[in-house]
Amino acid sequence: MASEDVKRSESAVTTIVNLAEEAKFAKEGVQAPSHAFLSICKSLFAGGVAGGVSRSAVAPLERLKILLQNPHGIKYNGTIQGLKYIWKTEGFRGMFKGNGTNCARIIPNSAVKFFSYEEASKGILYLYRQQSGNEDAQLTPLLRLGAGACAGIIAMSATYPMDMVRGRLTVQTEMSPRHYRGIFHALTTVLREEGPRALYKGWLPSVIGVVPYVGLNFAVYESLKDWLIKIRPFGLVEDSELGVTTKLACGAAAGTVGQTVAYPLDVIRRRMQMVGWKDAASVVTGDGNSKAPLEYTGMVDAFRKTVRCEGFGALYKGLVPNSVKVVPSIAIAFVTYELVKDVLGVELRISD
Repeated sequence: MASEDVKRSESAVTTIVNLAEEAKFAKEGVQAPSHAFLSICKSLFAGGVAGGVSRSAVAPLERLKILLQNPHGIKYNGTIQGLKYIWKTEGFRGMFKGNGTNCARIIPNSAVKFFSYEEASKGILYLYRQQSGNEDAQLTPLLRLGAGACAGIIAMSATYPMDMVRGRLTVQTEMSPRHYRGIFHALTTVLREEGPRALYKGWLPSVIGVVPYVGLNFAVYESLKDWLIKIRPFGLVEDSELGVTTKLACGAAAGTVGQTVAYPLDVIRRRMQMVGWKDAASVVTGDGNSKAPLEYTGMVDAFRKTVRCEGFGALYKGLVPNSVKVVPSIAIAFVTYELVKDVLGVELRISD
């Protein structure tokens, strides 16, 4: 009964929002946009909100992860000690350093990613039904993996320069030379000193890593939800709907699987982004000392030098804070996206 009341409330909110939009356009003498266009805008908005909320919630852990990934960075004894050191030396602002740039990247990235996943799922499902001759066929986990991979590649490629700049801004500390003053200054400096290709350093391992990461995120989350709805264990399902807590658990499981598989590629991507720029070593070390940074000729060379110089374990540096970050981040992103879409009255009908 409670769930029915919630659904009626959401339906009423949706109706009010739509009527308000139509009244506004009529008053201004402007022809109302098509339903399809509004649906696309709402989907993109929901994805952007999901990305911004989820990433800001775990910003301190995101910064610590990037600092741990750098080969010449300060050595921390653990996640708690690392966070305490950042708080002691840089204060509250230090905990969220780079988050503005990160949100400027993740909001459009998340918007494009969620929207691309839905569109790719519809396209893949249509082709699957045509090929199998079964109009009632549904997406399999493998097909969801493919749709998620497509979405991840599109979103990553579209926003990669922002990720590149965000990484460089994040590794700067209070003791480092102020090489970059902000997002715009970093972008223009990289373009002037290193050329436009530098904005896509580390793009290849990023794309390779995003296939299992985003693909598994969507595949595990959607498949786990469908499985729970089908078997209805422990009273977790009510009226074919999962509760927020259950959805958060599904998102946490999806994020854990995806990031564990793709993490070494994330480390290599970040290291490739950190080399080839003026004062790179002193910015990374944070002590102003002159130290020749490692140079990588490509992704394979970066893997080889990292393992040779630091051992295989270096490929998983920062995994613990990243795991603590990913569990709530992915979970919050999925649930926020669905909640915002429900409020805006946008339904996902991949199976139609």
